[in-house]
Amino acid sequence: MNGGGGREDDQHLPDVSSASGSAAGAVGGRATPEMKRSAVRSLIKRYFHQLQSGCGNANCSNANCASSGKVAPMTPNEVAARALQLFSQDAQLCESFTSETSSPQDVDMLSPNDSSSSSSGSSTSTITSASTTTTTSRQSQSTPAAVVVPVSSPYLAQSVPQLDIAGAEHSSGDSEPCTPTLAPVHSLDANSLIALYEECRAADSYDRICHAIGVVFSSVDRLGKSFIRSAEPAASSSLQELLANSSGALNKEQLRTLEGEHDKDEDSTQQVDEESESLANATASAEVEEEDDDVYSSQSSDTLVDLPGLRRVQSLLFGCQIRAITEKLTSSVIQLSDWVIYMRTDWERVTHCLVICFDLATNTKNSVVDMDYLDRVLPKLCHAASAMPVPAQTRLARIWAAHCSDQLHSLIAACQQQITLQVLLDEESMRENETIISVTKVLKIVFYANILASELERPSCRVPLEDRAEAATASGSAVVEDDLFAYNSLLEPHMPKFAEDQFEKELQVSSIDCRKPLIPLEEFYNEALSENIQMHHDYLSYKTLAMESEIGSGHANYFSFMLYAFILTPSTKVDALYYDSRMRMYSERYSSLHSILNNMGQVGQEDTPRPDLKLTVRRDHLINDALIGLEMVAMSNPKDLKKQLVVEFVGEQGIDEGGVSKEFFQLIVEEIFNPAFGMFIQQEETNNMWFNATPFENGAQFTLIGIIIGLAIYNNVTLAVNFPMVVYRKLIGYRGTFADLSDWSPTLYKNLKSMLHYQGQDMEEVFEQTFKISYSDVFGDVVEHELLPNGQDVLVGQHNKELFVNLYSDFLLNTNIEQQFNAFRKGFEMVTDESPLKLLFRPEEIEMLVCGSREFDFVELENSTVYEGGYTENSQYIQDFWSIVHAMPSEDKHKLLEFTTGSARVPVGGLKCLRLLITRHGPDSDRLPTSHTCFNVLLLPEYSSREKLEERLMKAINYSKGFGML
Repeated sequence: MNGGGGREDDQHLPDVSSASGSAAGAVGGRATPEMKRSAVRSLIKRYFHQLQSGCGNANCSNANCASSGKVAPMTPNEVAARALQLFSQDAQLCESFTSETSSPQDVDMLSPNDSSSSSSGSSTSTITSASTTTTTSRQSQSTPAAVVVPVSSPYLAQSVPQLDIAGAEHSSGDSEPCTPTLAPVHSLDANSLIALYEECRAADSYDRICHAIGVVFSSVDRLGKSFIRSAEPAASSSLQELLANSSGALNKEQLRTLEGEHDKDEDSTQQVDEESESLANATASAEVEEEDDDVYSSQSSDTLVDLPGLRRVQSLLFGCQIRAITEKLTSSVIQLSDWVIYMRTDWERVTHCLVICFDLATNTKNSVVDMDYLDRVLPKLCHAASAMPVPAQTRLARIWAAHCSDQLHSLIAACQQQITLQVLLDEESMRENETIISVTKVLKIVFYANILASELERPSCRVPLEDRAEAATASGSAVVEDDLFAYNSLLEPHMPKFAEDQFEKELQVSSIDCRKPLIPLEEFYNEALSENIQMHHDYLSYKTLAMESEIGSGHANYFSFMLYAFILTPSTKVDALYYDSRMRMYSERYSSLHSILNNMGQVGQEDTPRPDLKLTVRRDHLINDALIGLEMVAMSNPKDLKKQLVVEFVGEQGIDEGGVSKEFFQLIVEEIFNPAFGMFIQQEETNNMWFNATPFENGAQFTLIGIIIGLAIYNNVTLAVNFPMVVYRKLIGYRGTFADLSDWSPTLYKNLKSMLHYQGQDMEEVFEQTFKISYSDVFGDVVEHELLPNGQDVLVGQHNKELFVNLYSDFLLNTNIEQQFNAFRKGFEMVTDESPLKLLFRPEEIEMLVCGSREFDFVELENSTVYEGGYTENSQYIQDFWSIVHAMPSEDKHKLLEFTTGSARVPVGGLKCLRLLITRHGPDSDRLPTSHTCFNVLLLPEYSSREKLEERLMKAINYSKGFGML
């Protein structure tokens, strides 16, 4: 089952099959859901009674049986939690114990979902006590008698030292041995807890506050009713006056007043057997249900948690340095988290509890007590939060975004520390580490909370499916005769069903809608995880999930960080993309080889497919040869584009192991993006390349350019392409908007922004701007365009200035180049449609993937370089080499990089990812240094002097062109 959308695996309960075996046999060997639920209920009840009353055997040695004398005193809620824990562990049950003789009325167990407890919205005392001590006995159902019960709560004791109420007599006589229990506390608020602390401090005994914390913070029901912010700033004035002026026992009239105030929120006369009700709730919540009946508004960002009061409590409890208090708080929150993990319950109330507990965990002052609580509690809280269904998780994200945005940075840091610690402790099995998995899932909630707390672009600039379909049809109808390719690109980014982001669907928001995140998205990267992840194993998990999703099988036992790409660094994501492309290349290669073997010796099989994508080009006809070759492949069989690219320059001996392809891409990009070619224009202000709205070529040529960009990504080659960011946003399905003009044309963006900020009523006279615009085409001619029908007659004023800016931006970035860009995107997706590109990368990361990193740090390259042939990093010759390199101007450094690797671009992750190899190539001679660009190898003779080394090196990097055999 899916657990309401939040669980990834079924909760397999122990002993269910064995306990219901006989019943199952009566139904064809298969237990019905009713039988399983009955077995679960029976087992939990047996464990509970065994802890509470024992088995009756005086010589019992079971440490989990009250008769053995080894069970420590526990509150009812602690007994219930322990019973559930024993059940999940399949612990020993005493054979002589028979639960059938136990009455439900014997149970003194308070469930986290105890509905008998009522809440109070006031800021006054909310702790209610029926008695100071409760025992489990059949005689406890005797007729109530009037007794005087001392009040154990100091914040009521200040005004109500004694209450004359009706209560049950304590049982006496021959009742069985039982675990002593303490008075239940139904809820807490900030004022009452602080008052209780002050009373305990004055008495120099903290038993009562520890008891109150233990009872409330270990119960979903009680904590769900606690720390409720008051609808009114102050409580009833009559109640305040009564509590302030009472110095002794209350008389009957004052007691009626107190009860009347309390009854505004709850009916104090209603008597419910808490014990049997709690056990019923506990066992019912443990049953595995297929449906989720939780009803709450996942769209709401409101919360009833009194966050200011809660933070005052946190400061007090952790600042007091009372170990017993923090230890009780820690153990209670851990117990509550275990309830949430194993029980299906009221998710709205769980959300309330998690808001409280996470806020306590993140409002730390980095003290020893704070960090101890954080280290022990945070993993458990993350386990609980990750067990919630997606609607509950998105509800938590909305609450954090609206009310706890100031704590998001602390929560991110705490989660990252937990992940890093677990990685260092367990590098080999990170994907099976439950703490890492659950904390990563919580980081996803925080990730979306961060997006919601940021400035979002509304409405979303994502192009709906139907709009893209209409646009493709409209733009394609006019040029259908020019569409030479059989490929029909999907209108949505290719994404396996299982990989669709449910958070994005539920929240209707994407990280791309967030221009300026509250917390930079780079802070979600975890370096330790990314460096030790062994991406090839994670990719296999991803493919296993994809395969099982296709056949409809469950995928509970697999986890892939590729589905949580926000936590991975770009260089690690590049590794995932590399493994994906290599797997597809190998698949196409094996398919071709199988076809060749099957057709071997047969007549008329000249067109047997090649195992690779081979392009044979001439340097002086590079564009024509490349585009014609790719056009033939794309027309005949587009799947061949996903084979490994092999480039051969006519008349050259170089064998392509990667280096020849790098130079091919570099040369072809230089020519394609040359303004003289007419397909792209260079914007003078930014030096960015943009689509020519009036090109010399048809749409098919733009498709071929898109294929080349896709092939570069597919073959792990960086390109010297300067597109504005809006191109990469459009490639993954978003329209360009006014905000994208900031790097497309900063001057135009500044002018339009000043128009939007102008508030004068004389706007028409000041700007004299109509809805008719003009721009220059590639030939320098002025072209006019009306943004609205009869736009030349419509002046821009205060009432329509936003419409003008939006229409103007949409025309420049979308409408004016729609045909060219659609063809370009089609070619790009012909290569990348099945890759996880859009799953892993954001637009700015795709730009880095295409163009490489902007960090040009040769110190990183020096630190990552390895040596062979007698050279070492401490050799004087190598130290001279690097001193020469570091003294080079930037242009020469680019040339050196191109000479040794085949590309002047820095790969994603920086130069440290290149792994340059410098090897000794003989003694002193007049030979120039050479390189194997396919493998990033520099062959360096050991010249006799530093001056000769510099002279030979500079000549090699300035006069190298083409490939030959050594």
